[in-house]
Amino acid sequence: MYKYDDYDRNLVLERVKQFRGQTDRFFSGELAEDEYLALRLQNGLYVQRLAPMLRVAIPYGMLSSVQLRRLADLSRTYDKGYVHFTTRQNVQFNWPEIKDVPDMLQSLSEVEMHAIQTSGNCIRNTTTDQFAGVINDEIIDPRPYCELIRQWSTFHPEFAYLPRKFKIAVNACPTEDRAAIKVHDIGLEIIKNEQGETGFRVFVGGGLGRTPLLGSAINEFLAEQDLLTYLEAVIRVYNQHGRRDNKYKARIKILVKALTPEVFAQKVEDEWQHIKESPAKLTNEEIDRVKGFFDAPDYKTISSTPSFEEQKASNKAFANWVNRNTNHHKVQGYSIVTLTLKKTGVPPGDVSDDKLELIADLADQYSFGEVRVAHDQNIVLANVKQDDLFDVWKKAQPAGFATPNLNMLTDIICCPGGDFCALANAKSIPIAEQIQTRFDNLDYLYDLGEIELNISGCMNACGHHHIGNIGILGVDKKGLEFYQVSLGGCSGKDASVGKILGPSFAREQMADIIEKIINVYVENRTDEELFLDTYRRIGMTPFKERVYAKAH
Repeated sequence: MYKYDDYDRNLVLERVKQFRGQTDRFFSGELAEDEYLALRLQNGLYVQRLAPMLRVAIPYGMLSSVQLRRLADLSRTYDKGYVHFTTRQNVQFNWPEIKDVPDMLQSLSEVEMHAIQTSGNCIRNTTTDQFAGVINDEIIDPRPYCELIRQWSTFHPEFAYLPRKFKIAVNACPTEDRAAIKVHDIGLEIIKNEQGETGFRVFVGGGLGRTPLLGSAINEFLAEQDLLTYLEAVIRVYNQHGRRDNKYKARIKILVKALTPEVFAQKVEDEWQHIKESPAKLTNEEIDRVKGFFDAPDYKTISSTPSFEEQKASNKAFANWVNRNTNHHKVQGYSIVTLTLKKTGVPPGDVSDDKLELIADLADQYSFGEVRVAHDQNIVLANVKQDDLFDVWKKAQPAGFATPNLNMLTDIICCPGGDFCALANAKSIPIAEQIQTRFDNLDYLYDLGEIELNISGCMNACGHHHIGNIGILGVDKKGLEFYQVSLGGCSGKDASVGKILGPSFAREQMADIIEKIINVYVENRTDEELFLDTYRRIGMTPFKERVYAKAH
């Protein structure tokens, strides 16, 4: 993974020093609350429903075991002994004291972490596939390009005060999109042209929230050397023409829709002509330099795995876990392991301090000291020898990380909701637990096949409910918590925004409603179909009729 150089270290330390001074002035009365607000947000510090929240950047989801242990220590010292992993591969502390945040940032800087640009109208954390660099069917490792974007966008003066927050995602897998690039402000799909040259298909104008839209392709092949200059042209056009008079219409998706993708693309092309040969144009030497930080670890040569095959054959539970929670690795004899953070009764994405340290131990012992945070709020050990899988499985079980439900109905993406967030209309976590409890039979889950269920507590869509096969949105009805259901969303290569089923439901109804939806699927599917396939074939009407049918 990328290691800080002197420039990175000095930049982060200066930011910590600056924020410590700002916080001291706030508590001494020299800075008014509204003056301090803008400064704390620039350092990832929010004030939520019950307490402050500090969001810490995890660039493209990469963490070392050393960093995990530091997160665990900070959660014990300054928080309530746990952290929350988000859908954008970041981590949040939900209960810090404002006065302690400068010390937390100082401690994070010692392990090459920070909270810069995790909030505010700037370019946020660039995300990618959690299997980047190890999955066997990607075109090329996307992480170096994410790192180039991170270095370019950090404190870029052109992009410090954009009309609204800005998110970029990169995908390099031709068959799947685990980075959800079509619902980002800019989505980059790494491709090869007919000459075998690496480049990008550029999507612009995706996003969720109040107006969910899929991004439009505005450039079918952008050479890798032109990556940063073209991104700069896109964001310059947004900076010049994006609306600042209405925050609900300020995202780039609204601008692209208003202009049309064709007109927007032409404006970008016109702007790009002025800067495409600027110093931001990448050289092959610079690309290779950054790629050098992502060299493969010291893999062993493994020709066969007899003990692994024997363990699978003799232990059905282990075989189920391997089948569900591991992926093929590009190196023979290795597997990619996903540790699921979706044990019933534990809020999705939450990990306690002791279990963070367990993950760090597993990473050190079995995966070269490295972990990844996934878009679906799980944790990945990317480089595990197959003969070690049984040991990893046994050690992960007591912590609840070996639940073999990856991509199943109970592997729920869920925002913190009304339990924490000041913006939420309703609680999300109890709905997740209610559904997980109802569908706790693994054999039945496997029979249902892969189903993405996402929950958001408000229209900001931090739980990505719009792109769940089944989406749940918390809404307010005269001070009471209700939940709106949508069907047909998808974040993958064939991305789609879900359609609203109909009027909302009370909290106590939700497990029953989901069960009715699942029953319609089971009754109508063919042997080959997953939930999304059946929905797309039969449409909304059968689900609506079942859910809203009056009891006789």
